[in-house]
Amino acid sequence: MKTKKGLMKLIFAGFFIFCLFAISSCKKDSSPDNRPYTLKGDASGSQMVPAVTGDGTGTFDGTYDPATKTLTYTTNWSNLTGAPISGGFYNGASGSAGTAVGAPWTMDSTWTGTGTYSGTMTLTPEQASQLIGGNWYYSMGTSANPSGEMRGQISATR
Repeated sequence: MKTKKGLMKLIFAGFFIFCLFAISSCKKDSSPDNRPYTLKGDASGSQMVPAVTGDGTGTFDGTYDPATKTLTYTTNWSNLTGAPISGGFYNGASGSAGTAVGAPWTMDSTWTGTGTYSGTMTLTPEQASQLIGGNWYYSMGTSANPSGEMRGQISATR
């Protein structure tokens, strides 16, 4: 009887140790998810705060790569009242005024009320979080509407 109990205890202890070893040796993946984000945003005067009337519209297409922390983008606009005199990114929820993020876009004297602009920007962790969270928008101003003639909230998806 004692031999059977001792053998059972030994088998149970061995099984217990085996289970602990098996659980502790499982690989835990703690690496960050570095898949890139696709960015989109349609702009209009009605999204400005306060809203601007007019026919100006825009599109925004880009990517954000968390591995390199790089934002790459292209924006197109059409039917503005004139050439853009200002443009850039802002941190602010839809329907609210925001604060400028990073340097303003470099304006080109050859631009007109219809055009395109492309660029890249390296983001801080805080900026990346704001962008991915949907709190960034882009805006362009003209002589007729220097505070902004069109605005587009940017959405991020994987």
